[in-house]
Amino acid sequence: MPKMKTKSGAAKRFKVRSSGSIKRSQAFKRHILTKKSPKRKRQLRGMVEVHPSDLSLVKKMMPYA
Repeated sequence: MPKMKTKSGAAKRFKVRSSGSIKRSQAFKRHILTKKSPKRKRQLRGMVEVHPSDLSLVKKMMPYA
């Protein structure tokens, strides 16, 4: 049986923490920023944890993570 491949797009978007949880960057921070308030843009900084309902899908995309 051949090795399973990691989805390269998922590898770029998600990072696995040592605890096993997966972190991701926030959406809606790339463009059309003039109409968004400074508070909203500030709160979109940094990484957040992947939602539990999406966790199984992300783990399937990254079998060795």
